[in-house]
Amino acid sequence: MRIVEVGNLRIGPNEPLALIAGPCVIESEKVVLQTAAAVKKIADKLRMPYIFKSSYLKDNRSTSTSFQGPGLEEGLRILQKVKDEIGVPVLSDIHSAAEAQTAAEVLDVLQIPAYLSMQTSIVVAAARTGKAINVKKGQFLDPSDMKNVIAKIEHENNFNLFLTERGTFFGYHNLVIDMRGLVVMRSFGYPVVIDPTHAIRVYGISSSDPRGGNPQYVPALSRAAIASGCEAIFIETHPNCSEALCDAASMWPLQQLENLLNQIKQVDQVRREVEKKFPV
Repeated sequence: MRIVEVGNLRIGPNEPLALIAGPCVIESEKVVLQTAAAVKKIADKLRMPYIFKSSYLKDNRSTSTSFQGPGLEEGLRILQKVKDEIGVPVLSDIHSAAEAQTAAEVLDVLQIPAYLSMQTSIVVAAARTGKAINVKKGQFLDPSDMKNVIAKIEHENNFNLFLTERGTFFGYHNLVIDMRGLVVMRSFGYPVVIDPTHAIRVYGISSSDPRGGNPQYVPALSRAAIASGCEAIFIETHPNCSEALCDAASMWPLQQLENLLNQIKQVDQVRREVEKKFPV
């Protein structure tokens, strides 16, 4: 499996379990800097490589009046401030090929949203920037379909990529994480990330409605996926989830993040020891 390099961080086999975390969307400079500083402190304590994540634009909200973020220019300004003041790499979604090059001037990782994971123009534009790419597997895709996305990126001579699992449609409003898919995607030779905070969203219900998510399942899904061998975990977190402007019902409380990460770090350590002792 390849090692993905993001700044001075390395993600891959035999590397420390990595963390990608932050609020769903950039709400304000204050919230972003507060969250990034708090998460970095936790990540440093646990010796986890940390990439800050927050979207400058959420273009798939359920209504046209829902908060979508500050947009490209202001969002990149705030993310640059995170890099400068907190000293961590940053990740955000891009939503069109036209955004890729501008976003790459600030972002360390360009993320392809799940809904857009098969859009060739966006994937190719991101790959051509030379930056690391995180592709979120579309909830409508079989894990094996990600080989086609990987091929598009590799064709542009970019081999610095990882794949994120965030659930597959089960019925109309529910997602499930098929642990077999994690094994399938890891077999393609790139690190795999688990995103439990999107998997527990109840789609069709507003993310501001408490019924719009089941965060009580985040720990169990996280432990199971890390036991399956993921190289990183993707957690959307917020200092006050009930007041968040996007995905309020599904983000993991910042105050509980350290305990969750301690759990999965322990699971990751046991998995590594077991695989060495009992290779299959």
